[in-house]
Amino acid sequence: MNKNLAIPKTVIPAIGRILIAALFLVSGLGKLMAPGATMSYIASLGLPAPLLGYLGALILELAGAVLLVAGYRTRIVALLLATYAVVTALIFHHALADQNQMFHFLKNFAMAGGLLQVAAFGSGAFGLDARRAPASQAIA
Repeated sequence: MNKNLAIPKTVIPAIGRILIAALFLVSGLGKLMAPGATMSYIASLGLPAPLLGYLGALILELAGAVLLVAGYRTRIVALLLATYAVVTALIFHHALADQNQMFHFLKNFAMAGGLLQVAAFGSGAFGLDARRAPASQAIA
């Protein structure tokens, strides 16, 4: 193995977490800035309790993004966000004949794949999890 890769390999998981979290942060901020539009969209699909759905999505996206960047409880946060990405793909982006919806459907599944990698391998060296437990910790 090339020893020149040793330094970047410790940084790569943090960069990956930041890149994935950016999408959730931007999405959450969009929901925060336009609550009416978000709740209207939820209601237009016939889903019950648009306010509850809005609040749940807002909290999960914003808190999940912050926790993912910090590398705190990374594995469970990544599992929650991966599940959220798949569920939202199935509920909101299921019109696969529409090229835009197909793109968002596949994007959500790709995000879930990346998040499952984070769940499997943890936060890496640059995360709060690395400071609180051994690297071989179970999902917690």
